Amino acid sequence: MRFESEGYEYKKRVTPDLSDKAFRIGDGRISGYLSMFLGIISLLAVLAYQYPSYLTTADLRAAYDAEFLQDVLMYCMWISLGFGLLTFILNKRKRMGATGVLCTLLAFALGGYHIPTGPVEPSQLSFGLDWLLLAFVASAAVFIFIEKVFPKYREQIITRPEWKLDMIYFIVNHLLITVLLLVANYFFTKVFSWAISADLQAFVQSQPLWLQVIMLVLAADFVLYWSHRLYHEVPSLWNIHAVHHSVEYMDWLAGSRNHIVQTFSDRIIAIVPLYLIGPDKAALDIYVSFAAFQAVYVHANVNIPLGPLQYILVTPKFHHWHHSSQKPAIDTNYSVHTPLFDKLFNTYHMPKEHWPSHYGTVPRIPRTFFQQLFYPFSKGNKK
Repeated sequence: MRFESEGYEYKKRVTPDLSDKAFRIGDGRISGYLSMFLGIISLLAVLAYQYPSYLTTADLRAAYDAEFLQDVLMYCMWISLGFGLLTFILNKRKRMGATGVLCTLLAFALGGYHIPTGPVEPSQLSFGLDWLLLAFVASAAVFIFIEKVFPKYREQIITRPEWKLDMIYFIVNHLLITVLLLVANYFFTKVFSWAISADLQAFVQSQPLWLQVIMLVLAADFVLYWSHRLYHEVPSLWNIHAVHHSVEYMDWLAGSRNHIVQTFSDRIIAIVPLYLIGPDKAALDIYVSFAAFQAVYVHANVNIPLGPLQYILVTPKFHHWHHSSQKPAIDTNYSVHTPLFDKLFNTYHMPKEHWPSHYGTVPRIPRTFFQQLFYPFSKGNKK
């Protein structure tokens, strides 16, 4: 990692005064945001029900109950309307409320929560709109709650600086899930299919489920550790990875900020050991769920005492130090799932009494999505 850090100092984190943007009962902000987000989610969900072949993923459709989610959609639509009307009663945040109401009314006009569900004609390529909606609702509900109950930085608000930028990354990365899977599967079958060992896979599948999961965690983490380390130590790769490290406020949404090149490479690299090991589907499902949760959790603004677990699993404190712009934390803590490989290869860093006080890259890289998209390929950027 190429930083120009002012040094390694344990000092109090300085947060700008954002009290005017905090959520308080009666100022219309809560009603406005809820109406707007639920309205947009409802409209997108209705579009997914109307055009499932092009806007939903076949694998995910098989995992959820479409009729049950329509019931959830019904509540979202009516709640959006209710909170939207409340903004007009309060006479505050009416634009947000109007956005929510208009989106919801359009969702009703397009069929609402009464669109028939049934067999879907398969399409080789589609946008993962269902994956985006489910991931956002679940992640926001779980992690915003945890961050408010067990916060590390109590003064940090939900709509902290640059949350909109990270929301764009969240949307783009989740919409491209089908493309990511197609590219990863194609890459593996063309490049690594020769390495499949039927004997190894039979051996793995003969092990207890819990042991298969541990094998997956260790195999994936070993590959991802070295991939992550290369992104820090090779200057041209660092320019790509710097986009992820440009986050200056850590929370559940911060981990979404990944350059699209790294998003693709990480998926391809992570899938290789999973295919080679060839575990039971149940073990693979457990690992994927664990990895998805941990990827969000380690970036979250959360401080939950975990005792000895912090030496076994990657935690927010461990990964926050990886994002620190303070020496000697720079270029440490590369592991994704367990600190084991950082300890083995002497890149482990976790002070017992302190958390980082500064995050991000120094100097700062550009702050918009498209500027960051082209940043690694522009001449004259800092390497």
